[in-house]
Parts: sequence; C-alpha cells; structure tokens
Amino acid sequence: MAPVEKAKKVAKSAKKGKKHPVNSYLKGGILRYSKAQMYKRRALYRLKDKKHPVVQKEKVPIKKVKKIGGPKNGGERTVYLRKPKANYPTKTFVKKRPGKANFSEHKRNIRRNLKPGTVLILLAGRHQGKRVVLLKTLASGLLLVTGPFALNSCPLRRVSQRFVIGTSSRVDLGDFKVPEHLNDAYFRRLKAKKEKKTGEADIFAAKKERFVPNEQRKKDQKEVDSALLKVIKAHPEGKFFKKYLQNMFALHSSQYPHRMRF
Repeated sequence: MAPVEKAKKVAKSAKKGKKHPVNSYLKGGILRYSKAQMYKRRALYRLKDKKHPVVQKEKVPIKKVKKIGGPKNGGERTVYLRKPKANYPTKTFVKKRPGKANFSEHKRNIRRNLKPGTVLILLAGRHQGKRVVLLKTLASGLLLVTGPFALNSCPLRRVSQRFVIGTSSRVDLGDFKVPEHLNDAYFRRLKAKKEKKTGEADIFAAKKERFVPNEQRKKDQKEVDSALLKVIKAHPEGKFFKKYLQNMFALHSSQYPHRMRF
C-alpha cells in the first residue's frame, strides 16, 4: 500500500500550478473586494507597527568645479556633469509602422457559390443583364467569364464579384482547363504615351483610340467557345440551356430581387 500513497501525493502536488487571484474585476470595472477587505485578506495589519531600516542613498553630484585658465576668467567655474539639450523636438517621435503587404499581395476571399462552371448574371458594364459562364478566379480576385461569345456576344473578360449574381444553374466543365496564359497580365492594356501639345492645332488632332482585339484574343476566344459549346451540348437540358444563356435577365413590375431564388 505504501507505493500507492506516494503516487497520490505526487498527483496532488502536480495540481498546485496556478494561484487563484486575490482580487478580481466584476462587470463595469468594479473590484470584488474593497481596500478594507483586501487589508484584512492580505493580513497587512501585521506590518502596521513594524519598522523597516531606512537605507540612505549617496547623493550623486550634478555639478563640478572646473578650473579655467586666463587672467580675466576667474580661475574656476561650476559646470553641469550632464549638459541639457540645446534643442527639444516640438512633436513626440513617431515610431515607424511595420511594412504592410501590398494590395496585390492581399488574400482574396471569394463567395462560396462562385465556382468554375457556375452561370452568373452581370449587373453592370456593357454586358449588363447577360448570363455568362464562370471559368476561373484570377490572382487579383476578379472572375474570368465568357458568354460564350457565339451565344450572347460576351467575350472573355474580367468581372468583379460585386457586380455579379451567382445562380444555382451550373455547367460541368469536366476535363476542360482554362489556358494558363489567360491571367491578369493578359487583359492589361498598354497605354500609349501622350505627346506634348505644341499649338492650337494639336487640340483637335488627338483622337480617342478604340480598342480592337488582336489575333491572339480571337484565337483564344474560339478555342474556349468551342470547348464550352461541347460541354453545354452534353448538358441534359442542352437546347434549353443555350436559350437560357442567350436571353437577357430583366425585372418586370411586381418582381423583387430579394424575394427571388436564382
């Protein structure tokens, strides 16, 4: 029985790790025990008549006497050991903040229902009201969508998730993979350098440059469209799904979007 008792004692001693706080805060920042109660709990009355020896510290000199040469300088002068500052800053020193990640490096959070193959309704822009297919989400947090162009003339473009309604209808993309070169850099437009205006004649000479898709874009659009049309055709409701993508979304009288299920 002796070894069992020893084991129990060890277990009890192991529990004594954290001490219970002597005083704690209640709601509203009020302490549980008052000053008088804490005086009793800590038994400070024992130290009331107890005298502690006063330790006297040696005074450190602030000034010192310095000898100065020259007949007219008086020979001696009292000088501060620590010279006071000549200039004091008008503002307190502001510490440097830690370097934050650039906006391009921030983590992008995308809604759960926005997955590749989901049919979206565009709410803004040139193609407002059109139904498009989501291909993938880009590194910038924008969504890569397409009509396809053959059905509703909506090309490959980037859209913010703020201006999109995610519907319950989906297309199973299967083995189709979006080409890797279709990224944010692919859609970036190069701005032409502005020339300096020399006279009044140059004011009317400048014209707005109209965006024209290059051959690479046209080729990529055809490849993506052909793959998407095959997937739509394989859908169990292929004929109706084509018409669904072709038709525009619009609200009529007595129709409220917050009451609708998309």
